[in-house]
Amino acid sequence: MSNEGKEEAEAVRDPVESGRQRFRRRRRRAGQRRRGLFLLPHLLTTGNLFFGFFAIVQAFAGKPDQAALGIILAAVCDGLDGRVARLAQTTSQFGVEYDSIADTVSFGVAPAMLAFSAGNLQLLGRPGWVMAFLFMACAALRLARFNVSQGRYKGRFEGMPSPAAACTVASTQWFVSFLHKQGFAFSTPEWMVAGGVAALGLLMVSAIPYRSGKQMDLRQPFGTLVLVVVALALIAQEPSVTLFLIGVVYTFSGPVEWIWRRVKHKPLEKLPVPTTPEPTSQE
Repeated sequence: MSNEGKEEAEAVRDPVESGRQRFRRRRRRAGQRRRGLFLLPHLLTTGNLFFGFFAIVQAFAGKPDQAALGIILAAVCDGLDGRVARLAQTTSQFGVEYDSIADTVSFGVAPAMLAFSAGNLQLLGRPGWVMAFLFMACAALRLARFNVSQGRYKGRFEGMPSPAAACTVASTQWFVSFLHKQGFAFSTPEWMVAGGVAALGLLMVSAIPYRSGKQMDLRQPFGTLVLVVVALALIAQEPSVTLFLIGVVYTFSGPVEWIWRRVKHKPLEKLPVPTTPEPTSQE
């Protein structure tokens, strides 16, 4: 007799015990699925860390475009891990801390090394590596502050998000390479690279509110699909140019909107002050 026939015979003899066995099997399967969903965000965070380390290695090897690609891919993983954790309801303090460590490497150390290497900041001597360090330190401070408080305004980050700042550095490298391929022979002054990196670092630790994409409702499949298709079409046209323009627009959007609101006396809606600290989700 097959195993299925034996189970049917046992179910006829003892229906109560058979029901208990089926219930236990369902619980085991549900537990396995739950563990799989809990592991997925951590795998994405590990991918974030991997691509950040990859970017550092490529920057040391003198391959700035590959380093920029690593930073962009790390940002993709970082954008997915928090959303997957929230959708699967598997957020945890461990995930928050792990994500912050990975972000420090991918969006602090990696872009600083890319800027230092590709921008020839070593020619500036001590000011060159100090400016690169300033970016890295500001990214770490930005992430630490985000874990304590996500911001004061609804739908806004407090300061420029570290992934956005890192992607601005990466997309700038791609844009410069694109111009060189088009025959534009020029060299970016080292002081301009150092000043830009330092400015991005200071924007991360500033109190200037930046728009957050977390308000996008991914449960609306058609609307999300349309946005994804439009975004992919724009990026596929010429990634080096499109991503650079997106980075520049987003970088200036925070200060411009902040100044405009102060002039027009249109303050943002403030979030209620939490009475007790709670674990925050990934940036």
